[in-house]
Amino acid sequence: MTRIRLAVALLILFTLLLGLAYPLAITGIAQLAMPRQANGSLIVDHGRVIGSELIGQDFSRPGYFHGRPSAAGNGYDPTASSGSNLGPASKALIDRTRAAVAAARADGATGPLPPDMATASGSGLDPHISPDNAYLQVARVARARGLDPAVLRALVARNVETPFPAFLGDPVVNVLALNRQLDRIGAKAAR
Repeated sequence: MTRIRLAVALLILFTLLLGLAYPLAITGIAQLAMPRQANGSLIVDHGRVIGSELIGQDFSRPGYFHGRPSAAGNGYDPTASSGSNLGPASKALIDRTRAAVAAARADGATGPLPPDMATASGSGLDPHISPDNAYLQVARVARARGLDPAVLRALVARNVETPFPAFLGDPVVNVLALNRQLDRIGAKAAR
């Protein structure tokens, strides 16, 4: 009987300690040390939340830079975030990749495509693309907006984020940040 009481007492103690006290302490520390990141790195425009720096969004109109293909639900569904779990020999993965390559070619992309232009990320919600991917989209966006491609190439170059130190990853471009700056440039409305 004393072992059962001890087991129940330890269960209650560790439930309170690890299930309540520890999460509250970590949440409090995060709110004090880095409140913006702890609250999702939200982007607010005129008092309205328009997205997060950490979650990709579906930009499909020709006048915008497009993100990576999404394997999350019906596309960029944050409630269905996960990889596709499709193996390299999967017909569904091959078909999805071929469709993404065909769409990129239809948009005017030539030569070898960067892998992130045709494949989804592990979460299906990656907010970043490679600089090569962004540069391949410049011609389409310039045509749709009536802008000089040189202006868009310079915009992409300003938005390349290099990790510090550089050996920790590859340079990336945040698609939402790039498209917000693109909207500030103006020209034709993004069709």
